[in-house]
Amino acid sequence: MHSRRDRRWRRTIKSGALTFAGVFDVPTVYVFRGITQELDPGFTMQPAGDLGIALTSGEGGLKSSAVNFGVWHSLQTGSTGSDGPSELHYEEDFYATLGLGFAKSISLGTTFTAYTRPERRIQHGQELSFKVSQASRFNPYGTLAFELSGQADGGGSEGTYLELGAGPAFPLKANGPTLTIPIKFGFSLSDYYESGGEDHKIRLLRHRRSDRNPVHRSVPSNYGTWNVHGGVDFLALGDTTKALNDDSSSKVVGLIGIGVSY
Repeated sequence: MHSRRDRRWRRTIKSGALTFAGVFDVPTVYVFRGITQELDPGFTMQPAGDLGIALTSGEGGLKSSAVNFGVWHSLQTGSTGSDGPSELHYEEDFYATLGLGFAKSISLGTTFTAYTRPERRIQHGQELSFKVSQASRFNPYGTLAFELSGQADGGGSEGTYLELGAGPAFPLKANGPTLTIPIKFGFSLSDYYESGGEDHKIRLLRHRRSDRNPVHRSVPSNYGTWNVHGGVDFLALGDTTKALNDDSSSKVVGLIGIGVSY
């Protein structure tokens, strides 16, 4: 979600009423919606966990409903972590999502997120977001996020963010690795990317090549479903995000991680 992020572990709806998923990612640098969080990164770790509760399922217009509760962390040793003015535990985010499933594999997720900075013992911000997506060959989606308090850009006003994207997925072989090539565009609808008292509307283009490889043979099924994933993000930045990226108009972010779901 901070997505904070893409919440890449939530992939499959299972038959049980309760599901749990976890992920441990290691990116080369922490970037949130084009805003670089550490100009001189060291070693960054981002563990997260998600608990899902299925509420209803049926054959009518509303196919399913569920709630998810989760927590996401960023542990950093770079310039904004233990090597700089902050501690290792740079960020901790909590979220709750109400998910509704409709016909034609269309879903709507409503998420409240609280962003916190543990080393300062403060709540960094709150956000309410809505995501519409369709599970299909191209996996299109749109996200609309409203800052309720705090500002991701460090500006003077709470902003509104719009993200449009798609994530085509290509299985490389049956029950084997999957290649995804997502692309997304980030827009400021109001005061999300502020710079010099001006709101810059289009500030992020992101293109990723990523691979997801299930781990079947070495882990018994009663220990959950495991996967190893990795990818590379290519970010094209606008004026505000460029200024927050040491005046560089592009960014390459690598990532490797492991995930499990029950």
